[in-house]
Amino acid sequence: MATVHFPAVLRRHIDCAPIEVTGASVRAVVDGAFALRPDLRGYLLDDQGALRKHVALFVDGVAVRDRVGLADPVRAGAELEFLQALSGG
Repeated sequence: MATVHFPAVLRRHIDCAPIEVTGASVRAVVDGAFALRPDLRGYLLDDQGALRKHVALFVDGVAVRDRVGLADPVRAGAELEFLQALSGG
């Protein structure tokens, strides 16, 4: 099982406690989380299933490399954390 955490800014608008999901890749874990909570998908992924431009995703503190296919491996017990990236100046 991996645990998926959602950004605090999103938790202010939607009840999205951490979700435990099985999967060997980021795509499998994320798809499993969104199968349980489909209302969260559109906030974090675009229409093609890639991470939105201003969303970051970390697996055990390391940024996901494949932002489109989400093919990065996930070990059992991993922590996935979505974060809202800041932009502007």
